[in-house]
Amino acid sequence: MRIDVITLFPEIFQGYLSESMLKRAIQRGVVEVHLHNLRNWATDKHRSVDDTPYGGGPGMVIRVDRVVPCVEDVRKLSEEWGHLILLTPQGRRLNQAIVEELATHRRLVLLCGRYEGFDERVRIILQPDEISIGDYVLNGGEVAAMVIIDAVVRLIPGFLGDEESSRQDSFSGPDRLLDHAQYTRPREYRGHRVPEVLLSGDHQAVARWRQQNRVERTRRRRADLLVLGWQKVWANDRVVCKNQPRSKDESPLPGLLRGGHCGAVWEPTQELPPAAITCQTEGPPVEFHPGEQPPEDKPPVEGGSVNNPQHAEITEETGNESEDHGACGKAIHETGDSPF
Repeated sequence: MRIDVITLFPEIFQGYLSESMLKRAIQRGVVEVHLHNLRNWATDKHRSVDDTPYGGGPGMVIRVDRVVPCVEDVRKLSEEWGHLILLTPQGRRLNQAIVEELATHRRLVLLCGRYEGFDERVRIILQPDEISIGDYVLNGGEVAAMVIIDAVVRLIPGFLGDEESSRQDSFSGPDRLLDHAQYTRPREYRGHRVPEVLLSGDHQAVARWRQQNRVERTRRRRADLLVLGWQKVWANDRVVCKNQPRSKDESPLPGLLRGGHCGAVWEPTQELPPAAITCQTEGPPVEFHPGEQPPEDKPPVEGGSVNNPQHAEITEETGNESEDHGACGKAIHETGDSPF
């Protein structure tokens, strides 16, 4: 992959590009990073690239007649035209799915802003992919460009020693969950022991523990990701309980979706608030919201009471599990201060 960065301060990138894994990847030819100083496209003796805004107001605006020729010339430096990204707090918010999308391009051109931003005609003429790294404002787009570079290059084949590592990262894979807890030596420190299952040598048991731990950590820390995971994983595959207890291995989110004896269909709905789930029975849909008891006039679920659901609980620290396959069980956690 080739990455071109257009900036007013190329020196900011020198230390970043000359350290650690990115440095080695550049040396091996896995990725190329080229820096371009926007001031080189200035036409006056002061090499100015900005001016005061029309209509008045504080700050300076980067001129369109400096940026457009610069981008056009930089794009001509390679046969691959490249995917142009404008770093702006008004762009679509960066997440792992967007990172994976960017990693499919053979060339990226990153345009870093400063001051009050770019003349609006830059966006109109160049039609870049506008990306933000979060709902806050930085002094310039250089740090945001480094974030995109750092996230994208991890997905380039040959960058990581073990490509499986990136597939197991937080927000990765089809379910987009957080990563599981990690442990290394010593086995015990100040009374805190490594879970015995990780020392057992039983690879299947370790895999089950890690998957359960991923679900529990996500439930406690980023419950919103669980809803996104359901929408992704079960977009075309509704989870149906057929009066049989579901085993842990039947669900991509073991311990979270426990069917039990209910004969009900669970599926996420975008119209509902985050973490709200509809249990569709023979009658009207039964809608569950975190922290709320369903109204008493809603129909009971076959095999159990809607107002007294059973639940499955996984403890994050130990991975120990307790469950009851009796009723449909809300199939979401009802313990502690969890939003589920």
